[in-house]
Amino acid sequence: MSINYQKDEQNIVTLTLDMPGRSANVINATFGAAFAAVLERLAAEDELAGVIITSAKKTFMAGADLADPDLFADAQQVFAMGEALKAGFRRLETLGVPVVAALNGTALGGGYELALAGHHRIALDDPKIKIGFPEVTLGLIPGGGGIIRLTRLLGLQASFPYLMEGKQLKPQAAKAAGLIDDLAADREEMMAKAKAWILAHPQAKQPWDEPRYRMPGGDGRHPKMVQMLSIAPAMLRKRTYGNYPAPEAIMDTAVKGSLVDFETATHIESRAFATIATGKVAHNMINAFWFQLNEINAGGSRPDLPPTETHKVGVLGAGMMGHGIAYVTAWAGMDVVLKDVTREKAETGKTQIAALLDERVSRGRMTAAQKEEILARIQTTDNAANLAGCDLVIEAVFEDRELKGRVTAETEAVLEDTAVFASNTSTLPITGLAERSVRPESFIGLHFFSPVHKMKLVEIIVGEKTSDATLAKAFDYVQKIRKTPIVVNDSRGFYTSRVFGTYVNEGMALLGEGQHPHAIEMAGLQAGMPVGPLAVSDEVSLSLMRHIREQTIQDLAAEGRELPDHPAYRVLDVMLAENRLGKAHGAGFYEYPDGGQKFLWPDLQERFPRNGRAKLSQEEMIERMMFAQAIETARCYEEGVLRSVADANIGSIFGWGFAPFKGGTLQYINDYGLPAFVVRSQILAEQYGERFRPPALLLKMAGAKQNFGSFGIQGVD
Repeated sequence: MSINYQKDEQNIVTLTLDMPGRSANVINATFGAAFAAVLERLAAEDELAGVIITSAKKTFMAGADLADPDLFADAQQVFAMGEALKAGFRRLETLGVPVVAALNGTALGGGYELALAGHHRIALDDPKIKIGFPEVTLGLIPGGGGIIRLTRLLGLQASFPYLMEGKQLKPQAAKAAGLIDDLAADREEMMAKAKAWILAHPQAKQPWDEPRYRMPGGDGRHPKMVQMLSIAPAMLRKRTYGNYPAPEAIMDTAVKGSLVDFETATHIESRAFATIATGKVAHNMINAFWFQLNEINAGGSRPDLPPTETHKVGVLGAGMMGHGIAYVTAWAGMDVVLKDVTREKAETGKTQIAALLDERVSRGRMTAAQKEEILARIQTTDNAANLAGCDLVIEAVFEDRELKGRVTAETEAVLEDTAVFASNTSTLPITGLAERSVRPESFIGLHFFSPVHKMKLVEIIVGEKTSDATLAKAFDYVQKIRKTPIVVNDSRGFYTSRVFGTYVNEGMALLGEGQHPHAIEMAGLQAGMPVGPLAVSDEVSLSLMRHIREQTIQDLAAEGRELPDHPAYRVLDVMLAENRLGKAHGAGFYEYPDGGQKFLWPDLQERFPRNGRAKLSQEEMIERMMFAQAIETARCYEEGVLRSVADANIGSIFGWGFAPFKGGTLQYINDYGLPAFVVRSQILAEQYGERFRPPALLLKMAGAKQNFGSFGIQGVD
């Protein structure tokens, strides 16, 4: 770590952070050593007037170096590291001279903690800059004094959203919230303001070092705080189901820290950080949301080919998925031709896009001019000839093989030979759909998730004849629309639909056994899923499930095979016979009263009685739902449908909301312990059926003492 030390004629020292070989400054052992040396030099200055801390990078500081193996070693070592870092920050703010943090770029986590150790914070007025504490999104808590300083700066209640929710603010919002003190138009003005503030405040101290300091809003003993804190933990637990220890640790640390002196409070924070950082949840979430997600976004699954550019995209079908795809494409700056069977239907899709944009305008997140600019990029049509000139076409019509074949042939007739055709199918094999294409090497799957404008993932499916050039173009397009691409090989249901189906099927199987529907839904939520299996079945539509099952039966019959039976099918058949087809039809596992909240259909227990079967514990139901997904993911990996561990884990979390605190479906197996997982799977298979039988890959890995590493199968020490 290089910290450039420059003293001017006014005895103001500017420290410029510049870590060589890194795109951003990070906190690690080399930073700690360099920072300690600089502090010694500052302390030795005879006529020091003040200190400015800034950065030579585009960012100010990104925070802790998560690749540092010592950061998550044993708790005692992590505690000692935290204490050492805090000692340096404390020495900086008590040098006896004013200290200004000049934030020339993003300051997150440990970077913002360093800024808080200054007496004044100035940031460039650049909307690309972010300020805050994202640690909780990785299962961590601030560990460099961030909890203690921010609560003393803003107060307990005001600081909780930034600490416990990981909210990151742009500079203007950060100034309004009190996270920074001033803004500057450019670096020159920022440095001038920093020096002027130092000269105007020679006796600057931190508010909490003033004799009469009182925490804004009161500490944990204040009557208003006591009232708020009496219900806050229960509200937090209701939201997290106890699966995320970091927010609870932040609240606990903040409250306890408010009741003691500053030094004691920082020790409390260090102990909490050591506990959280060495726990399973932090390990799982860092593995997924840092290492694996970064690997995917860096193009780990992309062919090594030159970058591609997509200019004009055709979207076939203006329904829910089609207009969503058109929306995100136009938003990203590409021209769009939105086609449906009639011009009126295409225009209806564009009207729905306009409604999404209007919502952003009403919230001040977009101007009316920007809205019109996006809408102007979208051309509606009912004529395939207008697709000429598109270099990418995405089909988003009904999940019917024959229909998809017809639109493929119609569209390819007007496309250039270099254009790529993609299907948004969620279940039909791409290789089979590509048989209707005259250029199967340019045919690929782009599986979006609903609602398209909110869901982060796109599953790219490679058919048997899909070329690397086609994959590269699809990958680049997905990144251009600001989505996360995972790449999988072709199969029925691919990866996400195939494994997601095991979750809803297991929920229905439990219902068929007579388990209480409310208990089933709660088990899904307690497992960490965003929605219970019965509720999400209604969202997907039971009628669509019937269609997919019928299509699958037909396709397998053509191959001389049969669809394996599943106890969920009997439940589905009962619901279909009752004409309860899902939310869109007004009735499914839930009732949907006009203007009221949905509630479980009261007749479910009558239709699916327990008939003497045992009432299962929540833990047993949770395991069945989670094991079903993890085992099917392992099968996908074994069969080569999945190309990487990272795609499996990120795909499960971003695709259908698999419990983030578990780090994804394959990381769930690691977290459980692979040998124990295999044993438990075998027990579940004997009790409930072959769907729980562990695949040969897991048996082999357990025998070889291996697990699913961040980037592949690896040995376990």
